[in-house]
Formats: sequence, C-alpha cells, structure tokens
Amino acid sequence: MTVHTQGATPVAEESPPPGTKEPAGGGRSGGKGARGRRTGNAAWLPYALIAPAVVSLLAFLGYPLVRNILLSTQQLGRTEMISRKTVWTGLSNYTDLLTNDAFWTVVVRTFLFMAVNVVLIMVFGTLIGVLLGRLGKKMRLLLSLSLVMAWAMPIVASATVFRWLFDTQFGVMNWVMRSLGFEGYEQHNWFESGFSTLTIVTVMIVWASVPFVALNLYAGLTTISGELYEAARVDGASNWRLFRSVVLPMMKPFFLITTFLEIIWVFKAFAQIVALNGGGPDRASETLPVFAYVEGMAQMNFGTAAAASVLTILVLLIAMSFYFRLILKQEEEQ
Repeated sequence: MTVHTQGATPVAEESPPPGTKEPAGGGRSGGKGARGRRTGNAAWLPYALIAPAVVSLLAFLGYPLVRNILLSTQQLGRTEMISRKTVWTGLSNYTDLLTNDAFWTVVVRTFLFMAVNVVLIMVFGTLIGVLLGRLGKKMRLLLSLSLVMAWAMPIVASATVFRWLFDTQFGVMNWVMRSLGFEGYEQHNWFESGFSTLTIVTVMIVWASVPFVALNLYAGLTTISGELYEAARVDGASNWRLFRSVVLPMMKPFFLITTFLEIIWVFKAFAQIVALNGGGPDRASETLPVFAYVEGMAQMNFGTAAAASVLTILVLLIAMSFYFRLILKQEEEQ
C-alpha cells in the first residue's frame, strides 16, 4: 500500500525485516479461513441443539405411529393373539369403520362436544381474564390462586370429586335440587344418558381449562399501554367498545393460538370421560379417542382400534389445516 500526501513523494510500503517469512497465504487469507470455519460451525450449531429432541420424537412418537399404522392393516383379536398369527387385511378395517353408522355418530358427537367446550372455555376465560385486570391487588391474588389450584388439580382427582358431586345416593347436586324445591331428584342418576354424562364432562373440562386462558389473557393485557384506554374513554367508548376496538385487535394473536391449543386439548379429551362413566351408558358418551380405546381394550378388536386412532389423527389434521391457513393469513397481514 502506498500513502500519498500533498507535496510529498509516495512512500513505498515497508517490507518485512530480513530473515522473517511472510505467513503462507497472507494475513488476510488466513483470517478469512478462520472466519469461514467459525461460520461453518455456527451453521451446524442449531441442528446439533435440536438433534436430541428430533431423535426423541422419532423414537417415542414416530415408531409407535408407524406400528399403529401397520396394526390398522391387520386383523388382531383374541384368536390372533393366542395363535400369534399375523393376518393382513389391507384397508378392510378402514372401510368397515367408514361404512359404520356408529362411527360417524361418534365423529359428529366429538366435533359438537369440542365446539361447545372451546366456546365456553374461551368466553369464560376471556371474561375472567378481563376481570383480573379490574380487581384490586388482594382480590386479584385470591382469584389467581383459586384459578391455579383448579388448573393444577389432577384429572383423576377432579373426576372423583365430580363423581361425588353427582352421586345418585349421596350427591351434593341432588341435595341442592331438592333444597331448591325441584321434584324427582331423590336418588336421581345424572349419568343415565350420554347427553347428561357429556354435560357433566363439559363442566369439568371448562372448570379445569378456564384458568389457562384467563391467566394468560391477563398477562397479555398488562402489555397494553394505558394511554390507549384513556384515549378511547376520552372519545366516549364503552367497556364493550374498549374490548372490541382496543383489546381484541391487540390480543388477536393470543386468541388465535389459544383457540388452536384448546381445540387440540378438548379433541383428545380421554381421561375425563373414562374416569367419569367409561364412555357409557351403552357407549353413548364416547368420543373418538374413547371409541378407539373401548374397541381395543374392551372389545379386543385391536386392528379396528388402530384404524380408528389413525382416522382420528387424520380428522384432526384436516380440521387444523383450515385453522393453520387462518393463522398464516393473519401473519401475512401483519
């Protein structure tokens, strides 16, 4: 490199002292090589970090899923289990299910059950979340603790409590109904029909799921600037207009992802139904997960149960695809 100064002769770049060797490739090329190696290592670092999770998913979810798909193409009952013979039936288990009216009744029941639960969870969760933002510190703390305790209660324990509440002989609900003057609640069986059973299950699921929505919504509401509320109130906005024009647009991503999660959780509800009444009476309160369980463990039709579980996954994926499109559209608009 030469340095030019006004009114001075150019000065040549100094050469290295005699007896010293210039590094091979020059200093710059060596630096580029080191940076290239560092960049290459950094590029592989994310993949190395997620590799354990991917391997775990393939081992604990991928392999059972493949085995379940293979099982759904077999006839596996008591006879096959005793003789240890593999009887391949192709897609006959799927065709039997898809042509079975009872299966489609369970499908319709599952979607209605899911829709009612998700709507109630989101409505009550939103109302309680907004209420948390309006309460004082002491009442907010008390309500938050109550929500956390309801959310943390194990499913089997809560099902036991609800069985006691709606017990035929000693249930609290029968006593409450008699105390209010209603007749016919002397040893009334609340689980005598599939509709009443699923109604009780709905109450239990909503009771246990509302805290998740309420607490997360309250956490999101704390991020909204108070100036937006003040500006809206100066313009004469009511509480409903505040929610519609301020809260809903700001919290729209929260409502989308929370609704998505609730759909998945309610759709795969299993322990609540089994613990309360085992899908009865006469399998009238079965949803798709319970249907697959009863077909396999109670009826010993493991091939049919595997096909039902595969169809359940496909139905959920198809239903979720529309919701994924809505989320992606929302992200593109933002």
